[in-house]
Amino acid sequence: MKKNLLDKHLQEYQLEDSDAFWREVFAPQQGLFTPEEQERLRQATVAIPGLGGVGGTHLICLARSGVGRFKLAEFDTFEPRNISRQYGARVDSLGRPKGEVMLEEVFKINPFLEVEFYQEGLTPENARAFLEGVDVVVDGIEFFALEARKLLYDTAREMKIPVITAGPLAFSAVILVFHPEKSPSFAEYFDIRDDMSPAEKAIRFALGLAPKPVFLKYLDLTAIDLKKGQGPASVITCYLCSALAAMEAVRIILGRPGLQPVPHYFLFDLYLRETRRGILKSGNKSPLQRLKLFFLKRKLGL
Repeated sequence: MKKNLLDKHLQEYQLEDSDAFWREVFAPQQGLFTPEEQERLRQATVAIPGLGGVGGTHLICLARSGVGRFKLAEFDTFEPRNISRQYGARVDSLGRPKGEVMLEEVFKINPFLEVEFYQEGLTPENARAFLEGVDVVVDGIEFFALEARKLLYDTAREMKIPVITAGPLAFSAVILVFHPEKSPSFAEYFDIRDDMSPAEKAIRFALGLAPKPVFLKYLDLTAIDLKKGQGPASVITCYLCSALAAMEAVRIILGRPGLQPVPHYFLFDLYLRETRRGILKSGNKSPLQRLKLFFLKRKLGL
């Protein structure tokens, strides 16, 4: 939508002023947030590296929740297989940069947002600059990109910034919050080492996300190709992940009670209508997790 058309709509509803826009647009949240909390959301900065499967919906959900500032990073382009689950993926956006498309989408929702965009994605060279001034990180990095994810978590930990990850696994959504002082590091919790193969790292990441993987009751494991970095994914779960992640981001920004950082975990499976929650004190190093890892690797032929 062209800027002049946006301006026309804003004028029609007398919303050319950012304060007037915020008061009117986010009025339905009154009763959930105080006016002071609404302003804190408006002034908050959320970093979202990755704007694909869950990253795009994270951005839209948080923008519609009243967050006013974002730092975004994405280097990839949309391809046909993205259409089934990624927010900005459409026939007319195929081949276009994901970041470019998602910026258009989010500014159509709120043209007064402040956004800093890193078109090269998250890199060792820009990680600290990307996280500078950020209140909370919501992880939107592609599942199998574990080197980039470790860089994100390690840098955020050094800079005392909490990181939220919401993983879509089959029809289960899992939420973890890594607190810089109350949680173990990424490598400690998932028990991932640099000398491990990509497949080994991916399995450990999945098992750490979902210590009680109830979705294995119905998931066809033959659809997972660890070597190609591919597995089943549904938009149904992506949207649930973004709802869970947005709630925790808002909780952190507003200092609301109830935060349960790692080693706490929470899983909600929509298909089975089951939830699982618990505390994984030793992460993947626990004897039970090691046993699960052994059997899961056998099932996957590793």
